[in-house]
Amino acid sequence: MRCVFCGNEDSKVLDSRPVEEGRSIRRRRECLACGKRFTTYERIEELPLIVVKSDNRRELFDANKILNGLIKACDKRSVPLTVLESIVDEIERELRNNLDREVPSKAIGELVMGHLRAVDQVAYVRFASVYRKFEDVSTFIDAIRELQRESMANKKETE
Repeated sequence: MRCVFCGNEDSKVLDSRPVEEGRSIRRRRECLACGKRFTTYERIEELPLIVVKSDNRRELFDANKILNGLIKACDKRSVPLTVLESIVDEIERELRNNLDREVPSKAIGELVMGHLRAVDQVAYVRFASVYRKFEDVSTFIDAIRELQRESMANKKETE
């Protein structure tokens, strides 16, 4: 690693530790020529993830868009921001672990709804109503009935 002070290419690592939830490594280095210390970060080079919209437009994946949608769905609900951030991290991890570099926006929406359903059912219905474009009250009622059936089935399994 080249020294940022004198340009010498020889340095030694004094300390290494993971940062950003293990997605990168922080290294404290010392230049062998001038003795000055500096910090470097190593990150895995990630290939861009492309989202294919319903009209076939393509755009770069933006985790902030998912987080903003979750925040809106959870407005005035008791879901901590840390939970929403972990959902976003998990969804991004799932998408990147998939070998496809292009992902349909519909698949992302389904992942979001799956995670939201487990966290907060009201937020799930809110998100689903926008994502699935509910057009009338009966669509809301159908979604709520589906949640009730799942809830009753889960209660029976635990008994």
